[in-house]
Parts: sequence; structure tokens; C-alpha cells
Amino acid sequence: MAKRKRNKNKKRIGIIICLLLVIGGFGAYYFYTHPEEVKKYAKKVEPEKHLKIVDEDSKTRPIAVMINNNHVAWPHAGLQDAYLTYEILAEGGITRLMALFKDKNTEKIGSVRSARPYYLDYALENDAIYVHYGWSDQAKRDISSLDVDNINGLTASSVFWRDKTLNKATEHTVFTSIEKINEYAKEKGYDRDTNKDLLLNYSVDEIDLSKREDAIKADTVFMKYSYYTNTSYEYDSENMVYKRFMSDTPHVDAVTDEQYTVKNIIITPIATHTYDSYGRLKLDDVGSGEGYFITDGYAIPITWSKDSRSSQTVYKNMDGEEIKVNDGNTYIQITPPSEEVKIEGIQEENAE
Repeated sequence: MAKRKRNKNKKRIGIIICLLLVIGGFGAYYFYTHPEEVKKYAKKVEPEKHLKIVDEDSKTRPIAVMINNNHVAWPHAGLQDAYLTYEILAEGGITRLMALFKDKNTEKIGSVRSARPYYLDYALENDAIYVHYGWSDQAKRDISSLDVDNINGLTASSVFWRDKTLNKATEHTVFTSIEKINEYAKEKGYDRDTNKDLLLNYSVDEIDLSKREDAIKADTVFMKYSYYTNTSYEYDSENMVYKRFMSDTPHVDAVTDEQYTVKNIIITPIATHTYDSYGRLKLDDVGSGEGYFITDGYAIPITWSKDSRSSQTVYKNMDGEEIKVNDGNTYIQITPPSEEVKIEGIQEENAE
């Protein structure tokens, strides 16, 4: 009896397999003879979208490098790989840049300059390893008291080199690389992973600010920092990025010789105060204020708030919602409130 049952089961299984093969063959024949159906089905299965500027799943800790911005130090190297860059006024009317890198292997970054206290606040809000060459007395004290993981060229000579081919003063010739920074950070035992969220909220889908009632056209952007320095942008509508200029000069890379472009611009006027006879500055960055967010040819007014030196700055639109920025690099321009900021749209020739 048992043997008969087994034979019956085998026959049933054989019949089922045959039916599946017939159905599968018919399906394959149908799609082979109806290619338009294959295309219709393929359109429904959209590939998963991912950010290009950063990997949101990556826990790699950012690296923040202080960049010399004295005019005689130009051109810069490596800034095209920074996903986020701050520009803030320093003493003497000169700005300095702080460029943040994540999951990059940039071979030449610089020239590198010394630390200032308020840049530490922005390194801390990104949980970044802070890279600099020298420091002011106050920055030195703050690095110690705030326990900032840092790499200083005065003590970590293996991380930096001088480009002796440049016809510049020695202080404008210091460069570094991500590989050298990572090697030293590993030797020092610095955490290479972070649990801190990215500072900004990125959107995979393109953000169109023009649909907002408070949007203004932003084809050109101009910010005056001092008698010595201004920064400006011109919108490239074909590539949907802003071309960057410093003191009316195209901001180009020393290695690629290409002009830097920017996807997102955040402007926040914040007051500074001198605190020593040399003219070094303090920045009122713990608090709140207003500014602008600019992307894809439009600007909107925003607010910013920062609760402490290490807390992340929060940027919101006038509806009280945190802003989302487009997938691309961002420059945060912290400007003096007393100086001019001008955002303008290009007038159409045939406009009535």
C-alpha cells in the first residue's frame, strides 16, 4: 500500500513540474514575441536612488582641514572633493576656509593654515578630526579644554609637506592628503567612525525652491567680507551649479585647473568681535539668526540656531521646517552683518 501511495505522489509531482514548465515556457514565449510588454514592466521597477555627494549609510568620521585663503596663497588644491566647506572672516580682513572630507582619497589638500577658536565649533558639530598647521593661543587652549581630536603640523610633520616648486612665502606652501591624515589618526587612536548624523538633510530628488512664495531669483550672489575679500557666485543653468569666484577672480583648483562649482549655498551673517591686540576674532555663533539658502537658481530666507559650541547648527525655512539641500557640495558662508550681501536674478532681455 505504502509503495502505491509513493508512486501516486511521484506522478502528481511529475505532472505539477510539467505544468510549471509549460506555463513558464508560454510566459517566456509571450514576452519574447511582445517586447513592448517587457519595456512596460521594466519601467515599473525603478532602481533605488542613492546620494552622490555622501554615502548616508557610511559611519566614516569626517576630516576638517583649515585652508589658507590669503590671496597670495592661491590657487587652492583638493577642494573639489569636500562635501561641505565653511568660509569665515579671520583677522586682517582675510577669510579662511574649513573643508570637510568624507570617504575620499584626495591626494593634495591646501595650502593648510593655523587654527582659530570658532572653527573648532564647526569641526565639533560635524564630529570631525580637525587638521591645521599651528594655532592661536586661544585655539590651543580650546583644543585642550574641548578635547578636540586634532592633527597639528607643528607636531605631526609626517602628515604634511611643503611644495617647494611654488614661488611663495613658506607659510603658504603647506599641503596634506587624506591618506597621510588617516595614517596619523590611526596611530593616535582617534575614532574613525562616528555616531553623529550628517549636519544637513540631503534630498536624492531635485529640490525646486521656485515653487515657494518667498523664493527670489538667484542668478548671481555677492558677499563682501572686508576691504580685502569678497566672494561671489554665478549660476550655470545648464549644469545646475554655481561657479565660485573670490575677489572677482574665478576660484580654480591648482591640480585640475578647473573652476570650483557649488550646488548649495547657505549664508548666515554672524557678528565678530576682536579680543586681542593682534585683531583676532570671536564669533557669536552660539545663538540664532537669519540668512539665506540658495540652490538651482533660487534663494529663500531661513533661520539658523546653535545651542552650544559642539551642537549642530539647525537651518529652517520660514515655515519652521528644517531645510533639505540638493545632492551636491555645500558652502556655508558666515559673513559679517555690517557688510553687503546681494542676491540678484538676471533680467530677461524681452521681459516686459
